[in-house]
Amino acid sequence: MSFRESQKRKVSLTHKKADDFIFKSMLDRPISEMSHLRQSLLFAEISMISYLDIEQCNIAAGKIGFTDGKFFNSNGAQAYWFKNKHDSVVVCRGTEANDWNDIEADMNAVTALAETVGKVHRGFKAEVDQIWPHIEKELEANDRPLWFCGHSLGGAMATICAGRATISYIKSEPEGLFTYGSPRVGCRRYANHVKINHSRWVNNNDIVTRVPPAWFGYRHSGAEYYLDRFGNLKDAKGWSRFKDRLKGFLGGLRKGKLDQLSDHSIVEYIDTIHGLARIEGPQLPLSNDSKNEASKPATSSQEPERANQTVSESTPNRQTA
Repeated sequence: MSFRESQKRKVSLTHKKADDFIFKSMLDRPISEMSHLRQSLLFAEISMISYLDIEQCNIAAGKIGFTDGKFFNSNGAQAYWFKNKHDSVVVCRGTEANDWNDIEADMNAVTALAETVGKVHRGFKAEVDQIWPHIEKELEANDRPLWFCGHSLGGAMATICAGRATISYIKSEPEGLFTYGSPRVGCRRYANHVKINHSRWVNNNDIVTRVPPAWFGYRHSGAEYYLDRFGNLKDAKGWSRFKDRLKGFLGGLRKGKLDQLSDHSIVEYIDTIHGLARIEGPQLPLSNDSKNEASKPATSSQEPERANQTVSESTPNRQTA
């Protein structure tokens, strides 16, 4: 099978059901009491379920341990707010980059003035401008620790939202921000202005993490967690990272896949972080050893409480951000 044929046969997460997944995370304690790897796994899974349709996303959120939720959809910009008795999480929906059209959307690098200092990607800012007023209003009464997360474009949006929550009139300030395969959001001044506990995950050749180009003045923020071609956490810079990415790319070609795209998959992030968390300790459900276990049917017959769904603005759902 050619690479192009294999890409066409991929099933979008928007067409998946909650029962298609085995969730490795279960919120039985405050998020702050979890290790960093388990937090990272949790927010990666939350980022993944944000791609499902509203009904299936709420079922999945219930399986993870949320008891209430709200969906925001304004002119195609989308986010969820999930809660339970311990925590409150805002997840922004991102881009499933199965083809170059999605990558090109993330590369539309025109800057606009940020709401704080410096400059930010105009497209990312425009997405957040659509939904932030609705999120901010809902957060007025929030009395639980607040977290933000997102994958791809959703990671960029979550970064901007977390920054706005920090300078907003609302009492809730972000406990943490977790992003996966996020593009660069703004210039150096913007990245350094608002201090947030930001964990930024990068999977080997994930091309979205390299756009918009640094020579356009864009910079990443937060603490980087780089996953090498073997799925190990590695402090690889410069020539060391170049070699790791080249070997990952060549290894992908031998398997008939383009590493720059496949490494962007949120499922790949989940499987790799889960592997690291399993090594860390026995607190995770150890139900499956397969590399692709995130896409296998769940075996449990129990149905946790579903999150309530309410829509902030009723506009047609989009397939990709």
